[in-house]
Amino acid sequence: MSTIADVASRAGVSKATASRALSGRGYVSEATRQRVVDAARDLSYVAHSSATSLATGRTQTVGVVMPPVDRWFFAELLAGVQESLFSLDYDLSLYGVPEGSQTREHLFESVLPGRRFDGIIAVGIQPSAQELERLQRTERPLVSVGPYSEGSSSVSIDDTAAARIATEHLIELGHTDIAFVGGSTAAAELSFGDARRLDGYHGALQAAGLSANARIAGAAPTMPGGYAAAAGMLGDRRRRPTAIVGVCDEAAIGAIIAARRLGIAVPTELSVVGIDDHEHADMFALTTIGQSPREQGHEAVRLLTQRMDHPDAPLEHVAAASALVVRSSTAPPR
Repeated sequence: MSTIADVASRAGVSKATASRALSGRGYVSEATRQRVVDAARDLSYVAHSSATSLATGRTQTVGVVMPPVDRWFFAELLAGVQESLFSLDYDLSLYGVPEGSQTREHLFESVLPGRRFDGIIAVGIQPSAQELERLQRTERPLVSVGPYSEGSSSVSIDDTAAARIATEHLIELGHTDIAFVGGSTAAAELSFGDARRLDGYHGALQAAGLSANARIAGAAPTMPGGYAAAAGMLGDRRRRPTAIVGVCDEAAIGAIIAARRLGIAVPTELSVVGIDDHEHADMFALTTIGQSPREQGHEAVRLLTQRMDHPDAPLEHVAAASALVVRSSTAPPR
């Protein structure tokens, strides 16, 4: 089996130059690169990851830290990260750990500082535990995905604006009794992104002079959570809202299911809008604020490779596209 030394010898260059030419990292003239590529082809050389690591000082591995991937957003985001990393011949080490758990504390305290990664992508990091700051102390290139990005390059949507636009859509249709479903009512348990969405809801009501009508049904940002919260709110006919903003599409879809089981017609008796454009949103004809977590995964890898190649470059913050997607779950109040 041919080695990098055989390729270098045949091309008449050093092993380091041959490695740079084949990895695409570091400057090599086009003529030299082609000579090395031709030599590798003639010798049927296939780079071994361990040899590449020794030659370049890189592990060809990126650490990815995120909540468990049993929710659509995180699964789609991970798919985008994986697609981009694999296209660059990078491996990934995934740490999908629940927030606030002892396992997560151990991860940040002991595991991540001792691992050799070329860079880290951190998803949905919470500021309360200073997790992003702890990752920065590992002195590895770092990119965050989500609204909290203090001191790192990042990609996210504007969560505050997303919820504001969703709420304004209902106000423009004529609704004045609009409830917010999902996101814990306990500040200590509310995720940073969900808190931003709650701020957007309050901001839209305040601008319309409807702050006194604000109602929040705290629940897990899931279909079962949205279902339970909405069922409790919609069961009282006298205090039933005419519209609901879900903290995410999953909570909004749960609210639609609850309404249907209670015999409440959507949208003639209840309008519902979500945030995310979940893969099931079209199935439920859900009006929502669209975003593409898979594209955000691609963008996160792009930002990280820039940080790895140019660690002293200015931080870059990318605002992912999001827009109102109107379907048939919203209508003027009856």
